[in-house]
Amino acid sequence: MVDFQLPPGYATAMLGRHAAAPLRTALADRPVVLLHGARQTGKTTLARAVAEETDAQYVTLDNLTTLAAARGDPAGFLAGFKPPLVLDEVQRAPALLLAIKAAVDRKRTPGRFLLTGSANVLLVPRVAESLAGRMEIVHLWPFSQGEMEGAVEGFIAAAFSDAPPVLGRRSSPPPLAERVLRGGYPEAVPIESPERRRAWFDAYVTTILQRDVRDLARIEGLTELPRLLALLASRPMAQLNYAELSRGTGLPQSTLKRYFALLETMFLVRLLPPWHTNIGKRLVKTPKVLLTDTGLAAHLMGIDDARLVHDRSLLGGLLESFVAMELVKQAGWCVDPPALYHFRTHEGDEVDLVLERRGGVVVGIEVKSAATVSAADFKGLRALAAAAGRRFRRGIVLYTGTEIVPFGSGLFALPVEALWRWTEPAAERKKATP
Repeated sequence: MVDFQLPPGYATAMLGRHAAAPLRTALADRPVVLLHGARQTGKTTLARAVAEETDAQYVTLDNLTTLAAARGDPAGFLAGFKPPLVLDEVQRAPALLLAIKAAVDRKRTPGRFLLTGSANVLLVPRVAESLAGRMEIVHLWPFSQGEMEGAVEGFIAAAFSDAPPVLGRRSSPPPLAERVLRGGYPEAVPIESPERRRAWFDAYVTTILQRDVRDLARIEGLTELPRLLALLASRPMAQLNYAELSRGTGLPQSTLKRYFALLETMFLVRLLPPWHTNIGKRLVKTPKVLLTDTGLAAHLMGIDDARLVHDRSLLGGLLESFVAMELVKQAGWCVDPPALYHFRTHEGDEVDLVLERRGGVVVGIEVKSAATVSAADFKGLRALAAAAGRRFRRGIVLYTGTEIVPFGSGLFALPVEALWRWTEPAAERKKATP
């Protein structure tokens, strides 16, 4: 059990990470497992706990002496340890992956290496091909709301089922707006003081720029990266438009694309591709961009509780990003994880989020920051249903009200809290049980 302290008001003061189960499963049959995610998401805590369970040696490349040894002679460095071995922050010595590949090729024992990384090593040049076919990846995002409630979410399985929506026990405080503003970074969530939370996020961004970016790429103008990040935060769930970003930052598009790739590599931003019935066309249409933590996004936008009281419209884009990332997190431990998209027709009909399983079945989700819903709010979902045909399973409008309201066959308005309160159907739970 991996425990983290939460602030007063949540359902439980201590909780574990849902990614721990798929991590242990992967270690049971794969020689190399990579646990990766943004800095300060709890990777080290989880990796240390797994190391204790398996009697593995834990080595961090945050130690400068250890890092020098790993970079200087990767093969010799590995030879000095007896597996199983946990290597923390492996992106700091990419050459280690080639040595790990050689070691695994000599002896393919399950659970030999658990790696963690605060940058996506699969996007780092010369690294992606090193462990192809030998490594399983488990992603660790900031806390999900279910983790903070002390329950494993069943929203995705429930949304794809035929069963009508049924909500479990009511959530404990804090209210929805505060959840969005807090985000999910384990160190930031418990901070009660808005001033101290701002200081934490300021230090977080500075640390990433001064350390992680320098590890990944030698670039000039590090001061431009926070400006780009802040600009992306101010346009939540907007389509990726390099021309507009270039005008907003004064940077040439070639530099912008390089900087954006760095932010993506460090798991600070995520792309949401468009959904289309023709899979090939999805690749050429414009994706949307979201920051992966709404607490960080709100900080960069200068939004706090006081501003939301005076301007509730500021919640809209953040709430959409919040819902998107909750679904991304839940997909990480879902038995049949869907891919996430957005949907837009030439006529202007839109659906914020489309979940599609491998078999092609889709669920559409629209997000509204209002406390009431009308039939007009389902216009985009009906367009998606027409486009998907028999593959359309359900359309959902998530809103800030409290009631489940049907709006026609397969169409429902649900409280946003359904993301962590909609109970998984018994039949789906049975399928997931070995």
